[in-house]
Amino acid sequence: QVQLEESGGGWVHVGGSLRLSCAASGSDSSVNTMGWYRQAPGKQREMVATVTISGVTNYSDFVKGRFTISRDSAKNTVFLQMDSLKLEDTAVYYCAAGRSTFRGSYYYAMNYWGEGTLVTVSS
Repeated sequence: QVQLEESGGGWVHVGGSLRLSCAASGSDSSVNTMGWYRQAPGKQREMVATVTISGVTNYSDFVKGRFTISRDSAKNTVFLQMDSLKLEDTAVYYCAAGRSTFRGSYYYAMNYWGEGTLVTVSS
């Protein structure tokens, strides 16, 4: 079992920056990927960025060039640096862990989820 705890959410102006952290505890040998998802009010949860245990990253198009995912393997922690934030980035951000495979595109089976941290971007 893996437990995930997010931190770093909050309120920021348009164009500002925030850094989210996700600390993982426990273990599951099937996990090869950690990442961030988000869910805005009235919308479905969507993938933001992921990173594999080998360091390969994947980003959704709407955050490319603005967000950066990174990890500290020694501390079992994943980070999401969010720059140039937009109003539409307002959402609850969830840390997730699970398994990914690449067959032309990425396929995710995220089995573990944090409780989420709210990011609010205002004008």
